[in-house]
Amino acid sequence: MAFGRQTIAAVRAFQSRVGLDPDGIVGPLTLPALFPDRRAETDLDQASLVWFKEAKRLLGTREDPSRGSNPDIINWATEQGIRYSGDDIPWCGLFVGHCISSTLDREPIPANVLSARAWSRFGIKTSPTPGAIMVFWRKSIQSGLGHVGFYAGEDDSAYRILGGNQSDSVSLAWIRMDRLVDARWPSTVPQPMPRV
Repeated sequence: MAFGRQTIAAVRAFQSRVGLDPDGIVGPLTLPALFPDRRAETDLDQASLVWFKEAKRLLGTREDPSRGSNPDIINWATEQGIRYSGDDIPWCGLFVGHCISSTLDREPIPANVLSARAWSRFGIKTSPTPGAIMVFWRKSIQSGLGHVGFYAGEDDSAYRILGGNQSDSVSLAWIRMDRLVDARWPSTVPQPMPRV
């Protein structure tokens, strides 16, 4: 199921009906109001991580290997009002922009969505945590080049990132921890509780 603008409107209507802040986010107050008998969610299963759920739904989306472009990737740009000529142009930032803007309709996104490093000014600073937007440097930290995706886990030396334009597709990849520039969280969503 895709969490889009109609779902957001339905969540807001429900929140207003039960006396909650109508923010459209199925967070720690709305979820138990919707499903009183549901067990508490942890990490990447949290209902409030709608942008991450959208990213997971798109796993396997690939560039068009011919001279054309994948129309889904082109549509992400069109929906965000971005002039984008084809999927041969790096699209990790476009993917993150699609996941955020299609599920969090009040969340401001960077002016230059295509620039991975522009995402280091998105939302609010957070620590690497499930669903966080993770910004990395590419080539060198001074290059201005980068990569952006969503936190999906970690080991002792690398983060597991769900991102676009990873091996020309939406996929999971390991990226060394020492390449991290910033971890960001949407400003319209309550920050996650610190892990103990």
